[in-house]
Amino acid sequence: MDDAIRAFITFLDLQRGASHETIRSYRSDLRQFQGFLNSSDNKHGNDAAVARIDSRTIRAYLGWLAENHEAKSSQARKLATLRSWFRFLIERGQVTVNPAAQVRTPRLGQRLPRVLTKDDAERLMESPDERDGVKPARARAILETLYSTGARVSELAGLQWEDLNMDEGMVRLRGKGNKERQVPIGQVAVNAIQDYAAVSSLRVTVCDKQAVKVPGRISCGKGPIFRNNRGGAFSARGVERVVKQYGMDLQIGKVTPHTLRHSFVTHLLDEGADLRVIQELLGHASLGTTQKYTHVATDRLMEVYDQAHPRSGSKIPRHLFPKRKEV
Repeated sequence: MDDAIRAFITFLDLQRGASHETIRSYRSDLRQFQGFLNSSDNKHGNDAAVARIDSRTIRAYLGWLAENHEAKSSQARKLATLRSWFRFLIERGQVTVNPAAQVRTPRLGQRLPRVLTKDDAERLMESPDERDGVKPARARAILETLYSTGARVSELAGLQWEDLNMDEGMVRLRGKGNKERQVPIGQVAVNAIQDYAAVSSLRVTVCDKQAVKVPGRISCGKGPIFRNNRGGAFSARGVERVVKQYGMDLQIGKVTPHTLRHSFVTHLLDEGADLRVIQELLGHASLGTTQKYTHVATDRLMEVYDQAHPRSGSKIPRHLFPKRKEV
């Protein structure tokens, strides 16, 4: 089974061009499944031979995950990992059937993504004070870039200086499957990146001084934009910690990079942005994936309607409505 897992991971890396985070997730899921097969919890034969795995074994695995308080979303993801793995093994001729395809995906409750209000998003952006040093300046640049571009956390962590075109206000993001797309980046985010670069001793490895148009500002460079204390690329987990910390400091609840991605989309929809344009900005292959954000916008719209319209059916104290002036 070790060889089958390694071959699949190599395939994802070299042929599919999967991101580091995706590969890490697949490897972790498959190793956990392997551990279950070799454990006493597997009542269908403690044998990790791939050819002997059947649908009963996979159902037992999902039951074991549930007993260990795994969320249904995690169970569904791990089942999807097994389906992908067995499809790969079928193509290689190692098995003839996909037992994971015979197992029903755990039913997930419809959970709408959390979205920041525009006021809370502004508070979050303004919370790091770049005058306090490199770390707050980096945090400010990270927050502004996530909110300005709608980038995934892995896309932001992988940003290189050559991906950023400050003159045109565009940035190149590398998404799932190493697919590239160009998205706009606002001037506020660009300024935050420049401020971070200006105070960081690791700001650039190569920079043409002729291109620096504003004193104290960096407009070119090479290598990762966001760096750790050792000069290497700032990790996706590091980005997550930064976002979470500033959200906690403001007491606005749990905030993740994906919260900012959801907020980016919802605020664009609030201002009338076209769904097809948002699909391109997010890098979604399917419009259906993008359409889930319209539910968020609709729910917010209905909430405002219920609170404000006198004929909505909601019991709202009349004193909340301003008196109309007689004409």
